[in-house]
Amino acid sequence: MDLLNFVWHYFVVFLIILTVVVFVHELGHYLVARWNGVKVEVFSIGFGPEIFGWVDRAGTRWRISLLPLGGYVRMFGDADETSTRADDRPMSDEEKAVSFRHKRVGQRAAVVFAGPASNFIFAIIGLALMFMIAGQPVAEPVVGEVYKGSAAEDVGLKSGDRIVVINGTAIDRFQDIQRIVRLEIERPLALEVLRGAATLSFTVQPRVIERRNMFGDLEKVPVLGVTADPSSLRIVHHGPGTALLEAVRETETMVTSTFVGIGQMISGTRAADELGGPIRIAKGAGEAAQLGLSSVVFYTILLSLNLGLINLFPIPVLDGGHLVFYAAEALLGRPLGERAQEYGFRIGLFLVLALMVFATRNDIVSLPVWDAVKRLFS
Repeated sequence: MDLLNFVWHYFVVFLIILTVVVFVHELGHYLVARWNGVKVEVFSIGFGPEIFGWVDRAGTRWRISLLPLGGYVRMFGDADETSTRADDRPMSDEEKAVSFRHKRVGQRAAVVFAGPASNFIFAIIGLALMFMIAGQPVAEPVVGEVYKGSAAEDVGLKSGDRIVVINGTAIDRFQDIQRIVRLEIERPLALEVLRGAATLSFTVQPRVIERRNMFGDLEKVPVLGVTADPSSLRIVHHGPGTALLEAVRETETMVTSTFVGIGQMISGTRAADELGGPIRIAKGAGEAAQLGLSSVVFYTILLSLNLGLINLFPIPVLDGGHLVFYAAEALLGRPLGERAQEYGFRIGLFLVLALMVFATRNDIVSLPVWDAVKRLFS
């Protein structure tokens, strides 16, 4: 791949995708803030010095900034971009009427929650449009091929078997099998299988293998060792109603899978090196670009979901941390003390920075050049 293609696939496409999901997130904050009568002073894509911008009729400065890894909305009444400090200067009644800090706690919570909510809505609408235009791949839960030496072969699964239940969960599609196998890594799988007119039971422990995913990242995943029957694969083009329902279902599955995966990382069941940072995200964007437009759209949807989820974590400096403070304010009838909030934000900032450092370390270690460096010094 020449330099121009490299820059396009691994840098430009990454910035486009990131800009889209950040814009969606910040637009949620902006729209609900304006709906609640809050004056928005700055809407910025990126941080640092402004490259260019303009002021709209409502007095908001829309700007593109030098560092494109994020964005923010600064509202009237905030002293900084992170909304961690209030503007303490005396305000007139007119200024208080448009100040974020002087709105009711429920209004402030709605403004904060709107950012992650916009990412979820964007993902659902994006998936629904994909299911309407490109269609949704659906395969029956019928075994096509059983790989030699796999866990499936060891317990006696055969081509043509229809898997109907796994660990008590009814299976409607082959995709359900893939999802459960990837998540249920702590315990063996109890399978109920239809083979002709007979119902058979199997207990199988998937084997963990190392392979590259669709975006080129090396990952360790549990596998059963079967493929779908290719004759059962079909592309379903949905109407608006069923597309929306399927999109909600897929979004719920992805969110649940993410939470289960995080829990497994915390418990040690799943390797924490699966956690990726900006380098791995950029690499994934580049691989998606090479696969085609539909892969880029799906990757954007996936990144939007992850951005919404991460921002809902109850960590101060993230939207979820603000919501925790607002919940405490609603219960106590007053805001938490300034010292408590200050210490909370310091701890939150430390946690976020530590997570970024750890994820970036994982990114670097996963790069092919890292192996060359290790061989050089070993």
